[in-house]
This record gives sequence, structure tokens and C-alpha cells, in this order.
Amino acid sequence: MRILPLLRLLAIVVLLALPQYARTQTPLSGQASISLLTCGPGDELYSVFGHTAIRVHDPATRTDIVYNYGMFDFGTPNFYLKFIKGDLKYYVAANSYAEFVSAYQYYGRDVFEQQLNLSQDQKQAIANELAATLISEDRFYTYKYFERNCTTMVGDVLQNNLPVTISQKNEDSGKSYRKIVIERLKNSFYENLGISLIFGYKTDAELHNLFLPVHLMQGIGGTKLADGTPLAQPAQTVVKGSFVFEKSWLNNYYTYTFICLLLMIFSSNIAVKRVLYTVFGLLGVLFCFVGFYSFHAEVTQNYNVLLVNPLFLLMLYFSLKRNVRAERKLSYVLLVIMVLYVLFMLNKPHLFIMLPIIAVVAVMLVRQAIPLQEKGWHNSHIKTKKHV
Repeated sequence: MRILPLLRLLAIVVLLALPQYARTQTPLSGQASISLLTCGPGDELYSVFGHTAIRVHDPATRTDIVYNYGMFDFGTPNFYLKFIKGDLKYYVAANSYAEFVSAYQYYGRDVFEQQLNLSQDQKQAIANELAATLISEDRFYTYKYFERNCTTMVGDVLQNNLPVTISQKNEDSGKSYRKIVIERLKNSFYENLGISLIFGYKTDAELHNLFLPVHLMQGIGGTKLADGTPLAQPAQTVVKGSFVFEKSWLNNYYTYTFICLLLMIFSSNIAVKRVLYTVFGLLGVLFCFVGFYSFHAEVTQNYNVLLVNPLFLLMLYFSLKRNVRAERKLSYVLLVIMVLYVLFMLNKPHLFIMLPIIAVVAVMLVRQAIPLQEKGWHNSHIKTKKHV
């Protein structure tokens, strides 16, 4: 007898869910269209690279929905730890086209639309996949910086339902992921510096997928169907953005170089030297920890630990113990490691960014490696003066 209430409850849940599923699975009319929306960059770090979405428009049924794979919840427990580890869940959401465009108008960001030249069956298949994903567990996905983001997820949906392969040709073809990121962050220097430091060896690989919105836009624009016709109509400007990156007098290479110059000048001061030992050592430990802890492939095999080396914490220990001999010997080891790092960096696009830090480390270690000669010269100079 107890099973009847449960069955009744289950039936109610199913009936309540059916209208939503039926609405999202409504057959498209012959007037329907599927479009790729590509949005320009913004001033926040997460928006610097732009955004991608899919529009499903059917005037006959008054449907005009934008599917957006770039959603995440700041309220997620342990949000930052999950983001660093690489298991933070992003999800797809849908809102009206009018709301979507209005938001980008408000922030002054470009919006371009490419209407796809698809058959009725292909349009329906894409609309069905998007609608089904929206109400299933598949709406959640684990974000990966280069391999799984708002652009690659949209690209996968399109590719799943296209009879041809999307072209991989784009303005960054032949470049490494690191070089692409550096170029996109040219107006955000310290963010660029941070990413250059924390991204590892795999970031130096050559671009092999359409991970940026502009890449997918150009890939779609360069794809031909079997009969030679373009996959997409020419891109139309929906919103002409007014956003302009404002260069900061603080967030730039010059302030960074000036700070490093001051550190080089005062690196002989024991307090400054110990602070540098601490900062460089802790950064090295952090990069090693993140490399082992995180699922993000981009931060693994981080050769920057050869420069900001965990061994600097051992230098700090010797300095605090006033063990000059051990500190000096270890400085020779760190100098050799740093030279190897510089040789490895000669063909890397972030060498110029790293040069001031390399200079600080080099000056500090060289001063530590030759304190006895300096002291000997100083004493002999005093003796000569007294003798005269």
C-alpha cells in the first residue's frame, strides 16, 4: 500500500517536468536559424579573451534563446581551491537574445553574429542537443583553460551535428598557447606576469584547437560545406562596442622594472635579501605544489621553479643561522641552475617579461657568492690607507 503514494509522487514530478522538456524540444519551423555569437573582450581578467554563445532563433514560434557555456557559481564551497585544482564545475545556461545583447551593450563590448547555413535536420539536431543538455546533468562540465571552456564546448556542439570538419585556420595558427595568451594580455601586465610564472611547459605547445572565441569565429568563417558553399554567412555586427582598454600608469612593464631595479640595488641588505629568499622560495614551493595538486595541464612541468627555486628557503635557513660558507656554496648551485634556466628560455616568448626577475636573482646570488673577496678587498683597502 505504501508504494502507491510514491508512484503518485513520481507521476506528479514527471508531469511537471514534461512541459519544460516539451517546450525546449519544440520542432523548429522553416524560418528558424542557428547562429554563432562571438563577443569582444572586456576589462576583467575572465573577459579579456572574449566569449562565445549559440543563438537559436525561430520567429514562427517566437523562440529566441542564447545558450551560454560560460557560467559558474562564486558561491561554490571552496571555490578558489576547486578552481586551482581544476575540478570547478561550469555550466550552460539559457537566456533571451534581447537580454544577452543588452548586457554586452551595457559593457560596451562587441557582439558578432554568424548565421549558419544548415539543413532543417541539422538545425533541429543542434537545438535538440542544446535543449536536452540544459535540463540534464550534462549541463555541468569541468573547466579546462585551453581544452574545455565556453568556446570549445560550443564548438563541440556544432561539430557533433555538422557534416564537415570545422576549419582550424585562424589568426594564431602556428603560435604557441603561451604566446597567444601573452599577446592578449598586453594591456594587463601584472596579470600577464602571473600567468607567465605559473604556466608550465605544456603551454609552450603549438595551438591545436579553437580555444578562443575569435578562433572559432574564424574557423567557422573559413569552413566550406561539401558543395563548396560557406558554412556560415558573413559575420554581422550586432553590437559595435565602445570599450577601450585603459593603460594604467601602475600596471605596466616600467613600474615592474623599476621595482626590480630597487631590489637589485638593495639586495646586499640582509633584511631585503632574506625577504627575497622567502618570496622566491615560497613561490617555488607553490608552483611545485600546484603542479602536483592541480588537474590543469597548463600548470604542470613548470620550469620557472628553476628561477624562483624552493632552495631559496634553504638559503634563508643558512642566512638565519649565519652559516656563510653553506649559504655561499648553495648560491653557486643556484647560479648554475639559473644559467640553465636562461639557456632554456632563449626561444620562449616570455623571456622579456622574466628578464627583470632574472636580473634580481643573478645580482643577489653573485653578491652572495663573492662576499669574501669583497671583504678581503675592503680590508686591504683599509690597511693601505692606514699605511699611507
